[in-house]
Amino acid sequence: MDQFIKYLLQFGNLNEPQIALISSKGEELELCKDDFYWEAGKPVKQIGFLIAGVIRVFYHNNKGEEITRYFIDENHLVLSGSTVDEAYTPSEYLCAVTDCKLVTFTKQDWKEISDTITGWDHLVQKVVATHHSEKVSRRSELVSQDGTERYLDFIRKFPTLVNRVPLSYIASYLGITQSSLSRIRKNIR
Repeated sequence: MDQFIKYLLQFGNLNEPQIALISSKGEELELCKDDFYWEAGKPVKQIGFLIAGVIRVFYHNNKGEEITRYFIDENHLVLSGSTVDEAYTPSEYLCAVTDCKLVTFTKQDWKEISDTITGWDHLVQKVVATHHSEKVSRRSELVSQDGTERYLDFIRKFPTLVNRVPLSYIASYLGITQSSLSRIRKNIR
């Protein structure tokens, strides 16, 4: 919980009673490698903050292949839908690539925090805007790059993930085959 509070304080001020309220509502959740945080077609009932580990966001294309859309690493909120009140049933899967530890909040508890702490929604919006900007910058150049450039860019933008994520997931994220990625890695050494 301390890591979550410390992270939030980068985006705004919280006093001791507010911190105590947030701390009282959050629960730690541990996911083992390959456990799902959420699954396509099943309603999402919680909001999370990833303290440790890596989560892969993926979907199945029309051929039934898993396509990695994104990776979530430490110090990121895992939100669902555009508002907490909205029922959200995702079309994607969030699966632990490594053992993970999260702080989670039920949607009701998150709403109670929002209703109690003045400025909470604004603080969360700053966090979301930062994460969105980061996500866009990590993905935007992939379209115009060849496989080697994509991989080198991945290393630059996700320096902590290269040795923590299976090559098959990285290849899927980059839109290339695993054998192509193996050749690329061999050629740049």
